[in-house]
Amino acid sequence: MKQKTAAVLLLMFLILTGCNRSPGGAGGRAAGTAASGGTPAVINRIISTAPSNTEILIGLGLADRIIAADKYSMEIEGLPPDIAEVDFFYPDPEAIIGLEADIIISSEHNVYGAGDDPFRLLKEMGITVLYTPTSSSIADIYRDIEHIAAALGAAEKGNELILTMKEQIDSIAAVGSGIILKKSVYFEISPVPNMVTVGRGTFLGEMIELIGARNVFADKPGWIAPGAEAVLERNPDIILTNVNFIDDPAGEIKSRAGFNTLKAVQDNAVYTIDTDSSSRPSQRIILALRQMAHTVYPEYYE
Repeated sequence: MKQKTAAVLLLMFLILTGCNRSPGGAGGRAAGTAASGGTPAVINRIISTAPSNTEILIGLGLADRIIAADKYSMEIEGLPPDIAEVDFFYPDPEAIIGLEADIIISSEHNVYGAGDDPFRLLKEMGITVLYTPTSSSIADIYRDIEHIAAALGAAEKGNELILTMKEQIDSIAAVGSGIILKKSVYFEISPVPNMVTVGRGTFLGEMIELIGARNVFADKPGWIAPGAEAVLERNPDIILTNVNFIDDPAGEIKSRAGFNTLKAVQDNAVYTIDTDSSSRPSQRIILALRQMAHTVYPEYYE
């Protein structure tokens, strides 16, 4: 678990420093997902190289077609047992060729880590690779589900999954929009000494607003490294963290020098949020959204 979460945080930093990059052979966010070499007519053997894509595939009812996945996907509920494991950043071309996959569902994250398209050789050999760009909003997640579903012949199931997401999000947003006195929230995804949080233009920042709260760093774009002084200046009502690779993340925040002056710490309003569902852009963000809503506004969300 600790190793997996450290990798999630690494991806956050990579997004922060490489958000203008696009994978070789793939379109940018405006183009949605892109497949190289055309999509096969029949797809029965799928390799997923990112946990968010694995969750989407399972949500589409395609788990039985997954023959291999990255190691960070291996603990996802619904994944077939004893499937092959591929490296998240540096997949072994020979091993993948031996799996005889019909398609590889990849992510922009894979390119960030490798420094180049790790699937270039496989594409040249005729294996189809479908990329999903970095998701900056919930609308981006909808589009990724839509494009993956369409490429795999599961468009109807994709529409159902998106509709279910929208219904649940709209239900929470309806409550959030009626909250007049909005609590201010600081959401931490990496602790000291490398503090990282979310600003505007991120799906986590959007989730804070949906529940009826106010992100204290909404004036900053993307994933940001705020520093302790900036957090102290903004004095949040609530602190949320999805860090889980240290023993007591909430306690660590409370014990920081100067943080005893924060309203959130004085009110004992520092809470942990599920790491995976708040980090991965898939339909499972609903789990984190509900948890955030109940944590920040228990009096509004039953």
